[in-house]
Amino acid sequence: MFGTKRARPDWSTLGQDWPNADASRFLRVGAINWHVQVSGPEGAPAMLLLHGTGASAHSFRDIIPRLTPKFRIIAPDLPGHGFTDSRTDRALSLPGMAKALTNLCDVLQIAPRFGVGHSAGAAVLFRMAMAENRAFERIIGINSALSPIEGNAVFSPLAKLLFSNSLIPKLFASRAASGDTVKSLLARTGSPLDAEGIRLYQALACNTAHVAGALGMMANWDLEGMKQSFGGYEGAVTLITAQDDPMVPPTDSRDAFSRLQNAQLLERPAGGHLVHEQEPAEIADILIKNCTQAAL
Repeated sequence: MFGTKRARPDWSTLGQDWPNADASRFLRVGAINWHVQVSGPEGAPAMLLLHGTGASAHSFRDIIPRLTPKFRIIAPDLPGHGFTDSRTDRALSLPGMAKALTNLCDVLQIAPRFGVGHSAGAAVLFRMAMAENRAFERIIGINSALSPIEGNAVFSPLAKLLFSNSLIPKLFASRAASGDTVKSLLARTGSPLDAEGIRLYQALACNTAHVAGALGMMANWDLEGMKQSFGGYEGAVTLITAQDDPMVPPTDSRDAFSRLQNAQLLERPAGGHLVHEQEPAEIADILIKNCTQAAL
């Protein structure tokens, strides 16, 4: 798939009114040309924010300004997503993403003390901590996708088939241009977004390279064995769930909570899968409370 060059979303156009664009940087690390937003005081405790599949750093658009007075924020677009390019599909796998993000932090010369991950982003943080020796003082997962997708024996081959067909991303991006496809997908998250949120997701969904990156992440994703490894993880963890999340069942976080040695579980009655976009002030307050206490 990545042997075929696809143009990323046009930053020269979209960047003019992209959320928190003044914090954006572009830098190449190995085979990846990263788009990453870095903001907040240089001497403040560093916090790495990782979005989920099919999104970008814009997912934290309303949370970042609430965090920057107290934290040094690193919010990248994951490989193949948003404005981040990748020359290899290995970077779309869980081990590949964890390694690539570790290298990115090293090049930025920032050692995140805290990691915040939405959905699949939480799995990447745990992989960084357990396989890449990143010692986070606390990992905070938001509707964390920590278990293999139900029916994976069917889904994974299907995702690989879609990923290998170069026409699929182009077809999806073409259909997304009408807006109805994106609105339908967002409705399935259970998180009603405002017009600005819909606009941002549509801008990404209309881009073939971004769609290919999202499909490639699903095709290369493998969480087998992750939950068994939680018993050996000693770091502090906070798991936030929305009980009405229709995409990632809250049982993912409950099961992880039962296996982790030093974890707390915060269950919210509503908010859907994109609860951090639906309720940014409330989620930011939880992050600040958890991480400020740890930073003292």
